[in-house]
Amino acid sequence: MRLPQEIQDFINAPDTVDFVTRATDAFFDFVKESGEVIIGQILSGRYVLGYIKEENFPHLEAALGAGFVSSASVILGPLDRPDLEAAGIIQVQNQPYLNLKGRGVLFGFVDTGIDYTLPIFRYADGSTKIRFVYDQTAEGDPPRGFSTGVEYTSEDIERALASEDPAAVVPQRDENGHGTFLASVAGGLPLDGFTGAAPDAEIIAVKLRKARPFYRRKYCVPSWQEEAYESSAIMVGVEYVLKKAQELGRPVVICLGMGSNFGSHDGYSVFEEYLEGVSIQKGVCLCAAAGNESQARHHCQGSLLAGESSAIDIKVGEQAGDVYLAIWNTISDRFSASVRSPSGELVGRIPARSGNMVEVKLILERTKVQVEYHFPVEGSGGQLTIVRILDATPGIWTVTLYGDIVLNGGYHAWLPMTGFVSPTVEFLSASPDYTITVPATTAGPICCGAYNSANQSIYPRSSRGPSRLGQMLPDLVAPGVSVGGYYPYGYGTMTGTSAATAVLTGACALLLQWGIIEENDPAMSTYQIRAYLIRGCLRSPAMMYPNVQWGYGAIQLMQTFHLMREL
Repeated sequence: MRLPQEIQDFINAPDTVDFVTRATDAFFDFVKESGEVIIGQILSGRYVLGYIKEENFPHLEAALGAGFVSSASVILGPLDRPDLEAAGIIQVQNQPYLNLKGRGVLFGFVDTGIDYTLPIFRYADGSTKIRFVYDQTAEGDPPRGFSTGVEYTSEDIERALASEDPAAVVPQRDENGHGTFLASVAGGLPLDGFTGAAPDAEIIAVKLRKARPFYRRKYCVPSWQEEAYESSAIMVGVEYVLKKAQELGRPVVICLGMGSNFGSHDGYSVFEEYLEGVSIQKGVCLCAAAGNESQARHHCQGSLLAGESSAIDIKVGEQAGDVYLAIWNTISDRFSASVRSPSGELVGRIPARSGNMVEVKLILERTKVQVEYHFPVEGSGGQLTIVRILDATPGIWTVTLYGDIVLNGGYHAWLPMTGFVSPTVEFLSASPDYTITVPATTAGPICCGAYNSANQSIYPRSSRGPSRLGQMLPDLVAPGVSVGGYYPYGYGTMTGTSAATAVLTGACALLLQWGIIEENDPAMSTYQIRAYLIRGCLRSPAMMYPNVQWGYGAIQLMQTFHLMREL
């Protein structure tokens, strides 16, 4: 049902901010007393998607306290940087007693959209294998229970395909190609020697809405980075896929090929908590790309003692623009910070007061420095320190941390992931570990890294674990170097953990067919699938497992089934 025009105008206005928070009495009291929030929908019965004007956003933060920092959206981007035989998928497809190709299973791709006109998504009779497309960027009648976007059914798509101008009937397009490629790898039909991992599975595609101006400014996203999406949009997309799968009464595997360095990396944010809840549902499997950050020099870590200090040095190149730095420490500690510019100008130690943001304009440089603190953060109870260096002068910037209260002393710092900060910005003392991107850091999804199946080596940029809580990640790796698939313009390749996750997603669809459709494991969910795949992984005798690069090894689906037979 179409929302009243004034509500649509409010939601779609450029100065409106969206957020997802837990459904608490404190939140609903604020909604009732302030009259500043429009509630869009409820997600999983526990989380509220809301909209508020940017000028009123501080009122919401003040009412809900420091914990609200985990409810504000984070910014994500595609993790892109055919090897189905190496993963044991072709063997499973062709094994006469298995003959698994995804029959009865659904794919959910929450990404940049899908090119529904490609022949790999059309059966021999010309009909489409795409059941639904949810375009969050379109304005019109939203799907039932949703506040934005437009839904296109398979009937709409087939009418479009039969017309002379498909875009006039279904105007959804995948301008980036990332979502189309992942869908082709996981579920493309046979074409010119190419086949997807689960060609008989059908597709639900979500085209994500781009990030709002408020969040682009909040996280210092460069103006040239167009592929920026909000975690709230991904949550709504996942919710849509789940509702459609429930309506159809079919199992679904959801592929998340987006990632972010914004967030706690510990699984406690609203975004990660929501996905963990999704992953335990019967008939649902959730796969998430680990990221391509191990060589980016965007993470560092350290520790300090009470009364001592620790320096974080950041190298900034010419015309780097704005720099965003997030520092996380544990529940038992409180840190404060100072900032020194390349010319030696000092922003003195700023007292740590939760919710307080201090901005200092440097005298000798045109740069502004902002420092803000949030504690205790909801979930972990820890502290987040944010440093923004606006219009950063080239050279070495030093952020110094001071231990006001220290029992643990450890901290982790992240710059934005590749593509969301100038390539000339990096830590001088970087660590390749703890580089798994959000939301793969949560305990719910299967976290997938990438390896080169041609020479059996790890993909060098594949992000490394563990999570900030010490959870061993990734869970496993899949082929992710020069993976073949289809973009809107035709056949091509992709390298990175999102491509590897598409391979994994296809393998999971075959397991869902075996488990639920063929009733060998009717209660199957993400956790069972993770266990089956881990047991069947290929492992080198020269290496200890699990480890922070390979996890439990390289996926080998045929070996998984061999081990099942031996039980």
